Amino acid sequence: MTTVTKWALAAAVLVVALIVALLPRGGPDTAAKPSEDLAPARSAAALQPCPPSSPAAPVKQLEGVRADCLGDGGSVDVGKALAGAPVLLNVWASWCEPCKTELPVLQEYTKQPGAVRVLGVQVQSPAEDGLNLLAKLGVHLPSVFDGGGQAGPVRTALKVPSSLPASYLVTAAGEVRFIANPRVFGNTDQVRAAVAGAGEGKP
Repeated sequence: MTTVTKWALAAAVLVVALIVALLPRGGPDTAAKPSEDLAPARSAAALQPCPPSSPAAPVKQLEGVRADCLGDGGSVDVGKALAGAPVLLNVWASWCEPCKTELPVLQEYTKQPGAVRVLGVQVQSPAEDGLNLLAKLGVHLPSVFDGGGQAGPVRTALKVPSSLPASYLVTAAGEVRFIANPRVFGNTDQVRAAVAGAGEGKP
């Protein structure tokens, strides 16, 4: 090997080493950082655990759709988590003013006899903002974080309208029914009536 070749080889190795040094660091530390940053907000929000996967057949419209559990950062298979029993799915964002009125109503509804499960879906807003809002409102509903802005996987699968909040009843048979009336729940009576109506196939 000539001296020139050796010098060229050494220079190439140096360039590669420099490129590697300048690359963003990956690995467990980077992956864990968002969770560590959200730990205080998650602790303050004290959300109920996200539902586990059910052995029942997954909800077809949400089959294979995954989202992060807002309360602990774990991955949730939404189609499997909603399977086998009726669930009221409520899509909200931290900047949405009507959502701030509706979320406490849904929290109160869950305490009533015969209430179906409620799962919140935070969209179009940072997870930390959502956690801070829930803590401020005293709402501890299990919620998932649907990242991706307008193209979040849950939002896309449900074809969520641009105006929020938006609620859906997922029936025990796995049908997903949009609740159009009312669009915003002002009291628990409205929630009960809408869930009953959607369960009977009424919009």
